[in-house]
Parts: sequence; C-alpha cells; structure tokens
Amino acid sequence: LLIALAVAAFGGWYYWQFSQRISSASVAGLLPRDTIFVAQIPDFNRARDEWQHCDIYQLYREPAVQDFLRKPLGNVPKPDAVSQTLLDIEQLAPKNAFVALTSIDNNNPKFVGGFHFRGSQEEAERIIGKWRSMLMGQNPSLKREKVQYQGHEIAVTKTGSLTIATVVDSPWFFMATDASDVQSLLDRVDRRASNPDNRLDKDERYRAAISRRPSNDVAFFYLQPKTFSQRLASLRAAVGSTPAPGEGTMLEKIHCITGSMRFENGKI
Repeated sequence: LLIALAVAAFGGWYYWQFSQRISSASVAGLLPRDTIFVAQIPDFNRARDEWQHCDIYQLYREPAVQDFLRKPLGNVPKPDAVSQTLLDIEQLAPKNAFVALTSIDNNNPKFVGGFHFRGSQEEAERIIGKWRSMLMGQNPSLKREKVQYQGHEIAVTKTGSLTIATVVDSPWFFMATDASDVQSLLDRVDRRASNPDNRLDKDERYRAAISRRPSNDVAFFYLQPKTFSQRLASLRAAVGSTPAPGEGTMLEKIHCITGSMRFENGKI
C-alpha cells in the first residue's frame, strides 16, 4: 500500500511538473524569427483578477460612477453575450495568449494567435466553435473546409480576401490568416520544424529585450521595426533621396521596442 501511494504521489507530481512546463512554454519558440510584432498575456485569469483589485476598477464600481454610466452602458448591444464570453474565457483559463504579425509581404499582413487552455479538447472545441460562429456569422458567401494535417483537423473559413484558419491541439488553440501558418505552429509544437533555428527566441534582439522583462507582468509586447525601416529605405531610394553615410531616420536606428504592464498596490 505504501509503495502504491508513493507511486501515485510521484505520478501526480510528475504530471503537475509536466503541465507547468507546457503552460509556461515560450510563445517566442512558436513564432518565426522575423516576427514583426507580438503581444502576450501570460495568464488571463490572473490579469483579470488583478485588474478587478486595482484603483481604477474600484473607482469604476463606485455607485455614483455606475449611476452616471447606467444610461450610456444601457445602449451597449448584447451585454449578456459579452458576459457569457468572459465566462467561457474564464473556464478555459487561457495562459500564454498571444497575437502576432509575422509578415507583410506584398502588402498582405499575416497574423497568428492562440493560447494554452485548461480542460478537455471537446470542451474547448465547443466554446471556440461558438466564438467562430459569432465572429463569422451565417453569411451564405462563406466557404468552409477541413484541412487534414499530421493528424490534426484545421478548420478554414474564407470570405472574399479574408481567411481564418483555426485548430484545437490540446492543450493549445491556434488561429491564423493562412492555413500554412497554422501548420507551422503545429510543427513547432510537435517539434517537426525543418529549421529549428527559425524561431523568434533565437533572435539576439529579442533575447536582449526579453532579458529586461519583469517576471510578474500581466501583458507584454515586442515590436521589431526592421521591416518598416526597409520599406522606408526602398521608398527613399525610389524617389532618389539617398541619406549621407551615418545618417538615417530614427525608425532606421531602432532595433526593437518592448513594453510590459503589471499591477502593484492597486496601481498600473
């Protein structure tokens, strides 16, 4: 009996350590090295809890403020739908939620996003399917298809020039504006990437920026403006405006921009 209890205790500890390692996986390890922008919320429920204890939220909850806002807030459509969406998000307990701009080639911006969720894949698919229906509606012009990839089923919805591809790969949910980008995310999660060094966390500028990030932040963003500065340089060259050696715009001199937000004693 003691041996069985010891084995069960070890199994529980190992599962907890494994789940913690998965939930704290670096989002930068899922993104390509040339990612232009990424914003991340490490723990949605913790951020929401700390927000509800900060001074601004407490002021918002004051009866006098609520009386003042009652009429304009009464014009906000479908407050019940918003409340239900927040309850769904709380149930999934998203961690490492992120949205990223990975490229703007040919003036075609590509976005990816996702989060690590709690609970079963079936429950996550039910909730996310409801969100997908709310987002895309019942437009008859929508084209829906299923793409099979490495044992995963990617749901692709197209309308005009807009494409939304989503997949639930427990414990992750991913979405992108291109099915191939979802496939790249799955490859990195499943360690099938053909070029393991093509990851944002391998970029020296990102590593330098992340070293200054506080450990208790509730939101974080990173912007690498190289793509914009290259486009600016091409535009200047096209109009015959060549800067002198050592000169350039401020944008061309910036390596990266980062920012983070945290709560401390009710302050933001």
